[in-house]
Amino acid sequence: MATPRTKKTKSDDTSAAATSAAPATAETATDAATVPAATPASTSTETTSGAAAEFPIPVKAETPSATPSATPVPTPSAAAAPAKKKVEVLRQPAEVKYAEELVYLSSIDTGKRPFSWKLSPRMIRTFILGSTPADKIERPIAQKFFGDPALVERAIVTLASDRGLLLIGDPGTGKSWLAELLAAAICGSSTHTVQGTAGTTEDQLKYSWNVALVIAKGQSRESLIPSPIMIAMQQAALGRIEELTRCTSDVQDALISILSEKYITIPELSGDNVVFARPGFNIIATANSRDRGVNDLSTALKRRFNFVTIPTVTNKKSEKEIVLFRTRELLTRNQFEVELPPALLDILLQTFADLRDAQAAASSDDQRLESSLSTAEQIGVLEDAVLHSQFFGQTALSAANVAKAVVGTVVRRIPEEVSILSKFWHSVVEKRAKEKKGEWDEYLEGGKQAMSLLK
Repeated sequence: MATPRTKKTKSDDTSAAATSAAPATAETATDAATVPAATPASTSTETTSGAAAEFPIPVKAETPSATPSATPVPTPSAAAAPAKKKVEVLRQPAEVKYAEELVYLSSIDTGKRPFSWKLSPRMIRTFILGSTPADKIERPIAQKFFGDPALVERAIVTLASDRGLLLIGDPGTGKSWLAELLAAAICGSSTHTVQGTAGTTEDQLKYSWNVALVIAKGQSRESLIPSPIMIAMQQAALGRIEELTRCTSDVQDALISILSEKYITIPELSGDNVVFARPGFNIIATANSRDRGVNDLSTALKRRFNFVTIPTVTNKKSEKEIVLFRTRELLTRNQFEVELPPALLDILLQTFADLRDAQAAASSDDQRLESSLSTAEQIGVLEDAVLHSQFFGQTALSAANVAKAVVGTVVRRIPEEVSILSKFWHSVVEKRAKEKKGEWDEYLEGGKQAMSLLK
């Protein structure tokens, strides 16, 4: 319901003018690291260039010069205005976290941009895979996704076509992270997301209704609640659907019409009942390869997607870079500056490599762990070990804590998986400890102690 208008007085106008003339202070400006750039009400944005207009970065207001003409006249209303509090978020979306990089890349981007894209395909590739000397870019751009460049290029090209993009791979291979980076670089927003589950409904892909407004005013555009996908269609942005194969067949069928016709019909409305997608709209979906057979995609839906398979990282050098990059990011949330000892990191990587070999050699599912043994799980192991060391033990990371974190991460079925891991520990880990000594001995005992508590 619209707010009733009140009668304004002359003093109200004077007060409002004085308030608007007063410069912003450091307390009222909001830091870019705390509030998403898409919140104009609580941030000051700098839009002196086209790049800044496409990727607005919140900046702190500068203190005005102490000249008589620039000195504001204090008024009671201005003095009484409460200072805005900074809002901290647990995890920033990629477009906020890397806002400065996106603005910089846009400012030097001379390539052709499809539709309403914020960056050209070449610059999107640079943003995701990092810059090299051959790019001749003054400011270094860090690598954010570690994988085959050809996969990233195919994903970018797909999103410029009429087909949607389906990223497939084992759990923990970085599908969602790549989807977020692509959306952030292409349209400046990665949050138009629907999480696919067995309970996801067609309404969550299309629209629903505000029941209170429908009762008061009837069905209208005002009482319509658009889905994240519908909002992406209206804003020429990318919509994201996580775990598409977890959705039931009727939800998947609803997606077919969106991908083919590029509009959503609202039959409940008599007029203005079609929402058309603007040029630049597309869908990025993800699916776990382990979910095959849960809700298989129909042939019609498969035909409307380009498939890009994200493989499990097996190269130790690449896996080491991923683990270090993501672990340091996660620990920054807790304001920890911890150096991860190279020897412990090598032990962890070797353990997961040996576990994967044991999984591949197992003759039946009863002899395999349920864990996917992905790079993401290694990141979780290191984060758990560091936090445990910081809060309950030594400030330095220990091999015993890493071993305990490994056991806690990969064991999910008790006692079956405790038995599987125990056999592995006594055969493979114990053998390496005898050969290499040092921290492997502490790692061996830490794992045995953790497993003894689970029996």
